[in-house]
Amino acid sequence: MKNILVLMDLREDLRQELENTAPGNFFSYTSDSRATEEQFRDAEIILAAGGRPPDGLKACKKLKYIALRSVGYEQYLTPGLLPRKTVLTNAKGVYSKAVAEHGLALTLSLEKNLPYYRDNQNQGLWRAEGRTSSIADSTVLVVGLGDIGNYYAKLAKALGAYVIGVKRTPGTKPDTVDELITQDRLKETVGRADVIFNVLPGGPETYHLYDEELFSRMKSTALFINCGRGSSVDTQALCATLEGGGLRAAACDVFETEPLPPDSKLWKIRNLVITPHRAGFLLLPGTEEALVRLLAENLNAWIEGRELKNVVHRA
Repeated sequence: MKNILVLMDLREDLRQELENTAPGNFFSYTSDSRATEEQFRDAEIILAAGGRPPDGLKACKKLKYIALRSVGYEQYLTPGLLPRKTVLTNAKGVYSKAVAEHGLALTLSLEKNLPYYRDNQNQGLWRAEGRTSSIADSTVLVVGLGDIGNYYAKLAKALGAYVIGVKRTPGTKPDTVDELITQDRLKETVGRADVIFNVLPGGPETYHLYDEELFSRMKSTALFINCGRGSSVDTQALCATLEGGGLRAAACDVFETEPLPPDSKLWKIRNLVITPHRAGFLLLPGTEEALVRLLAENLNAWIEGRELKNVVHRA
């Protein structure tokens, strides 16, 4: 019998679905913060861990497999954090619809100046906010063509946009985009885009990819949307670009420091929309069920010695 620690307080029907895939094992349900040192120490399998490693993880001695409820996994790659042979999987694919639709909502709200009208409403101002734009017949650059990027690209293309997808490595062009380029061509291509939607993962290869130079290559009328990782954007460069008129507007769901500090300059920038890393949370109905299906499928595969989905190669 294996000790399986689930770091989510699931509904009874979802607990049953999970336990049916691994009968005869001991399941305990808690949260990242409430789990005891003893629970971590005894756990052979941890399911639904958050994107930020829980403090108790350092007590794990028997851990063989850990499944994240997040797509982001970068913080779990810290040397010495996990036992050397521990298998790690993430929740890639679970949040594609939620994040893509959140990104599209941000895009369209900026196209139509809706955040400014909300500001005016709060002040009781009946005032026009200038010209708008349309996603139809615009050029949309989707940087990071994974599950989320492809979903957003499909939505943008359905609305009439010409979509350019950006991947780190060459591959076959999917039907969701009109054009496919590799990331090494981003600098020469970004100036063509009316909308830049970033969903790149974190890591050394993408750290501060959006720096002063890359922002300077964008159209001054362009919109920048970040639903990927905050670390990919140089915060000071983004502030300077928005305040200096280098971009029409931006919207970010992720930031280098989270929660965003109260004294951050970003809060004061009028043409920036901020959402508190909730694009891919469990807020959209059906998302929690999709997560549990993935956890159950991988747990069953682990018990039976079969190949797992979304394995993170820790090297």
